[in-house]
Amino acid sequence: MNRATNRNLKSCAFKYKRMGTYRQSGPIFFRKNLIMFNYAWPVVLVVLSNVLYQICAKSLPDGMDPFASLTVTYFVETVISFVLYFAMNKNGNILSEYSKMNAAPFVLGVVLVGLEVGFLYAYRNGWQVSTLSIVQSAFLAVALIFVGYLLYHEALTWNKILGVGICLIGLYFVNVN
Repeated sequence: MNRATNRNLKSCAFKYKRMGTYRQSGPIFFRKNLIMFNYAWPVVLVVLSNVLYQICAKSLPDGMDPFASLTVTYFVETVISFVLYFAMNKNGNILSEYSKMNAAPFVLGVVLVGLEVGFLYAYRNGWQVSTLSIVQSAFLAVALIFVGYLLYHEALTWNKILGVGICLIGLYFVNVN
């Protein structure tokens, strides 16, 4: 395990300890495994969801308008989010949560439509599932390295710069016939 991952796990452990969900009793391997599980399960969820997302986006009927499809998609998402909010917050007050809102959820809504429409039209225009995701992920990784550096003052290391180069080389090989 590298130093950055170890640092993130320790940070995660501190957060759980602070929230009162991190217990001092029990074998140390159990605590480390619990921390690792809590660190890893969101990534597993993202990967599995993204695989299913790509399959569904590629399977959209040719004759259906992508925007009509998105109305169904976001209706289902709204219902699930609403149900999960109250399932996770037994005495939750969603209106109180809305009062804490800034512009980010509105901008995120616009951005999500852009993501969805971009993928749907890319598939309609002939992109392959195996290629589109790799190409967009490589460009996204490169962009986020610079976003992290410029907006969040994350370190721009030689390893990250080398990773950008490898991503770009990988894009070449993915797209060579």
